[in-house]
Amino acid sequence: MGRRTILAVAGWLATAVVATLIGVAAIRLVGESLTGTPGGVRSQEEIARALAEPAPTAPTAPATPTGVPTSAPPVVTSPASPSAEPGNRRSYTSRGGGVVAECVPGGAYLVSWYAHQGYRVDDVDRGPDDEAEVKFVGPGGEDELSVRCVGGVPMPEPDDDD
Repeated sequence: MGRRTILAVAGWLATAVVATLIGVAAIRLVGESLTGTPGGVRSQEEIARALAEPAPTAPTAPATPTGVPTSAPPVVTSPASPSAEPGNRRSYTSRGGGVVAECVPGGAYLVSWYAHQGYRVDDVDRGPDDEAEVKFVGPGGEDELSVRCVGGVPMPEPDDDD
């Protein structure tokens, strides 16, 4: 091998090492925004603890839902709910998925809902109404989760299909 070939290979290797180090430094500088989930992944305990906290007391105007998801990611958050009393928000799960519900002046209201893996959301009546409900469809068939207000607290209604 000639001297020119050795210098070319050494120059190419040095350039590759420098480019790799710059790339690694840039990824570390930017951090999780490129390599991870924004805000991190929450455990079930963290989600339960967050749901147990009282809602912020800032005044909110009643919101009209703009859409219903047809299939849900792990957690679906909805627009602000109609002026609810803080502390009456509850979460419930079923075979097909789960909901977060609260009681508002018009009745039961679904704040959010999600489908378990293998299930999808088929129909939602989020309320406020006497009974708010979501229907999940999956390998185990249809599963309906209904919530009704009892004494100002959202309570699940038994599924008629069971």
